[in-house]
Amino acid sequence: MRVLFICMLICSPILLFSQQGGRTTDKQAQKYYEQANRHLSAADYSKAIEELTNAVKADPRFPAALQQLGDIYRKLKNYKEAITFYRKVIAIDPNFHSLTYFGIAESELNSGDYSSALQHFTKYLSFPGLSDNSRKLTARYIADCHFSIEAIKKPVEFKPVNLGPAVNTTSQEYLPVVTADEERIIFTRRVNNNEDFFQSIKTNSSWAPATYLSSAINTANFNEGAQCISPDGVYLFFTGCNRPEGLGRCDIYVCKREGNDWSEPFNIGAPVNTAGWESQPSLSANGRTLYFVSNRPGGLGGYDIWSTELLEGGKWANPVNLGPSINTPYDEHSPFIHPDNSTLYFSSNGWPGLGNRDLYFSRKNSDGQWQKPHNLGFPINTAGEESGLTVSADGRTAFFASNMKGGYGGMDIYSFELPPDDRPQPVTYVKGKVVDSETTESLNAEIKITELKSSAVIFQEESDQVNGEFLATMPEGKIFGLTVYKDGYLFHSENFTLDKAASASKPFSLLIALQKIRTNGIVVLKNIFFETNKAELLPESLIELSQLLSFLRSHPNTVIEITGHTDNTGNDAANQTLSESRARSVYNYLVSHGIAPLRLSYKGSGKTRPIADNSTEEGRRINRRTEFRIVKY
Repeated sequence: MRVLFICMLICSPILLFSQQGGRTTDKQAQKYYEQANRHLSAADYSKAIEELTNAVKADPRFPAALQQLGDIYRKLKNYKEAITFYRKVIAIDPNFHSLTYFGIAESELNSGDYSSALQHFTKYLSFPGLSDNSRKLTARYIADCHFSIEAIKKPVEFKPVNLGPAVNTTSQEYLPVVTADEERIIFTRRVNNNEDFFQSIKTNSSWAPATYLSSAINTANFNEGAQCISPDGVYLFFTGCNRPEGLGRCDIYVCKREGNDWSEPFNIGAPVNTAGWESQPSLSANGRTLYFVSNRPGGLGGYDIWSTELLEGGKWANPVNLGPSINTPYDEHSPFIHPDNSTLYFSSNGWPGLGNRDLYFSRKNSDGQWQKPHNLGFPINTAGEESGLTVSADGRTAFFASNMKGGYGGMDIYSFELPPDDRPQPVTYVKGKVVDSETTESLNAEIKITELKSSAVIFQEESDQVNGEFLATMPEGKIFGLTVYKDGYLFHSENFTLDKAASASKPFSLLIALQKIRTNGIVVLKNIFFETNKAELLPESLIELSQLLSFLRSHPNTVIEITGHTDNTGNDAANQTLSESRARSVYNYLVSHGIAPLRLSYKGSGKTRPIADNSTEEGRRINRRTEFRIVKY
């Protein structure tokens, strides 16, 4: 916090000149000036401006009063007016005070006049007696100027599209988050200074009129904001401030979608929440890493980005600061971790930018370390404040809020196509529905998706209690196994090989019909793998084999028959032998892991029982399979 305090002294020298005297011979002007300083002491800036304006009318060459007006307007972020008064000070007395040049330079920087700002910051550094912190802050601003001058020469493509009147109103709308399928958007709307969540559902490619999210979450007495939603739209993390059960000024809360409504939110507690300020959560696609902003002790600046991991039992681990690759001695805000789990978007006023806060992204390398942030460039970033960016699962579309001209009033929500160099790794999603194979009634089942080579679980959640639906994201370039299981039913497996960008651009849609456990029920083991023309199990098969072991152990009286199948390519006898050898490999694995041989049998069917067209490569792939049949239950 020390850096912030120094910055306040430099950036807001409002009381400085009142202590030095008015430097005017006009008594009435001096009187107005002294009255203005009394208002400043009470932070009544409008009355201070009124008195200082009177002072300048009485003595137009009153530099201290003009300086005070510049300082106040700069503090109020009315940079155009601030520049006007600073220029008058310099015209009257170029050596009146070094902070005149700092004030006009900072105002020009935040107005986008980077060349003039650079000249005035350079002039400010020429004055003797500046503190080390003053020089450091000015050096940072000079870096901003140099960066901005070059960025404007190389603008990126930026065509923001207003989401329209179904989402935006004359009130303030901001902090949008979308589900992975881009069919639901949740955002904050501020009406009469009260912040609540609203949502819109996409229907026929258009956003439906936004509705109040839930009375279980929104309150009349407290503000709800700075939220994130899990990619499947099931969990909502948000910031609640000054609540009776809070640990600090602002804490992070979570709630779960239950059918068409939401559960009561609860405070996620320590060690994430503290007596300080925790806000702006962002959840990884697998639901196990939470990023957030905090001013807790141990950070690098005023507000830093931290992360915490979900432990067994539902508790969160001690948060870890993301370190100097992300955080600076100044402020970082609004983190958004993309579903690729390796691209982090955030805003900062500490890295070189175009003024105030800019948007950046950082990629995690193969060692798990964050790389140096990249500025999204001009005109996505401007001299104003940019923050609160989220990006679609496919990495092509960004959502943000802005008060740019042409909107419906105040802050509106926009989308734009993200430049190719700023996009995350391609991510697709699987959207499914689980039903009973006989009744077609929706089922609440356990869904688990695993990256087969690393055995890392990337998604583990239940399908919706009401409609049986689920949604999970998967990054390109890996092989994933999906398992669906529910008590009383045979488990179901799927396989997704995302080895090309083209495959990652096409989401998967599944209708999973679970069979009740009964004699002659068949399960195709879609994640059992062998090398070509060989019967040795590949390591990627272990996840599926573990699931089969778990099933047999949970049903100790069940007897199964394992069958291997091939396509119609090659010699019939060789196919028969290969299919039987592969079935035997699964049999041997189960026996070696404690399943009694009397509960198992195996056979090969070669090419004789195809379930797909052998005239296509895809059909042949489906026919090369291992399955088991319930012999006794």
